[in-house]
Amino acid sequence: MPGPTVFVESNAVMVASNSAAHHVSDLGGQSICFMIGSSVERSLTAYFGALHKNWFRRPFSEDGEMIDTYNVQNCHAIAGEIATLANIRLDSGVNRLSSRILPEPLTTFPIIAATGTEDAQWSAIVGWTVHTLINAERPETRWYAGGAGVMPIFAPELGLDKEWQRHVITSVGNYGDIFDRNLGKGSLLKLDRGLNTNHSRGGLLLSPFLE
Repeated sequence: MPGPTVFVESNAVMVASNSAAHHVSDLGGQSICFMIGSSVERSLTAYFGALHKNWFRRPFSEDGEMIDTYNVQNCHAIAGEIATLANIRLDSGVNRLSSRILPEPLTTFPIIAATGTEDAQWSAIVGWTVHTLINAERPETRWYAGGAGVMPIFAPELGLDKEWQRHVITSVGNYGDIFDRNLGKGSLLKLDRGLNTNHSRGGLLLSPFLE
């Protein structure tokens, strides 16, 4: 069953740290590596088409060959999902290439929590847990409630006691804590929160809450 969004993924472009390009639009006329037939290829084509700029296509059918080509700078940039690019950035290749991801996404799409259709109880627990993690990061203000208690879920029929949300937050922290440990500044990937910031701070992560 389709559940709530747990991560907003983006197709993006990465360049060497010493590249003169600071935006994707700066790569007009330059070579970009990408996986052939992927959504990234369509995104690049649409992006540069909208700018009426040419770019040099370097399509690949194998990840390893594409990454090696980029690491020796036989293409000026590499395009892919932002989490994948962050992982590629960790392996600098024989030339010890340092890289940075350009700020603008080509396209964005949600990664959702999905569960089997045969277990509605488990699906409900997963969904409410994700919402709890997201809401736990929502700040308290004069205008609306915040924190883990913003959407209290009492559901003994699901096997959850009155304190289950508190237990979850105590065990793993809120969404921001989890992001930081696994993808963000506290991890090897060092991804910025970007669109995965809570909606209360201008991001796209939004869950039900009570005023």
